[in-house]
Amino acid sequence: MSRTCDLVLIMKIATYNVNGVNGRLPVLLRWLEESAPDIVCLQELKAPQEKFPLQAINDAGYNAIWHGQKSWNGVAILAKNREIQELRRGLDGDDEDLQSRYIEANIDGIIVGCLYLPNGNPAPGPKFDYKLGWFERFRSHAEKLVNSELPVVLCGDYNVIPTDFDVYKPERWVEDALFRPETREAFLGLMSQGWIDAIRTRYPDQKIYTFWDYFRNAYGRDAGLRIDHFLLNSQLAKQFKDAGVDKQVRGWEKTSDHAPVWITIEKL
Repeated sequence: MSRTCDLVLIMKIATYNVNGVNGRLPVLLRWLEESAPDIVCLQELKAPQEKFPLQAINDAGYNAIWHGQKSWNGVAILAKNREIQELRRGLDGDDEDLQSRYIEANIDGIIVGCLYLPNGNPAPGPKFDYKLGWFERFRSHAEKLVNSELPVVLCGDYNVIPTDFDVYKPERWVEDALFRPETREAFLGLMSQGWIDAIRTRYPDQKIYTFWDYFRNAYGRDAGLRIDHFLLNSQLAKQFKDAGVDKQVRGWEKTSDHAPVWITIEKL
């Protein structure tokens, strides 16, 4: 996707909850070929560290770092023809938390944080408490990044529906962990640090969804949610050009219940 025009480089960064990197590998590879993003953040690998399909990813032209976990979770960052300098995996604040939900790297001078925030259902309960605790640790880490002199993007599956505008029939979601007041307040607290919501900035008045359940023909009815987000610090926001959702991928055979989301930035 990178292209040079009058010495300006346009770079495409994408995030995709692949919902099983091995089971959905044909879908992932097809999308990589058709969309040609420069940097990709993947979530919900559902694969242990040794089962990540590195050879297939390399054959598609991408380098990769990943943080796997058997059966659940898992995050990865891919970069096309670029070096990936891993900065961290996991968050500070809970030495007993072994879930693979965060990985961060420096790619061409851009700090890329890839996250898979806990779902939290059923709520209230222990899983919801874990979601809020993880969110607080993530906010603490994000606060250290927001004023960085380097451009920073924090993207992935946040499992947060920020507003009524981000969900089909919000009245049906009032008790869900993705939409409960505590979850939305935590997201607002994160945004108050100074992050820019790229998708909502690009589409302030449009219904934009990134997830459609497998049940009740949700995709066919466009009964979706916006839960996959791109947050940009002010340095990266200056370079922000465009954003979108590859909605058609959700309609492919044996696909994830999420669609890939992407932004383009301008690198001088």
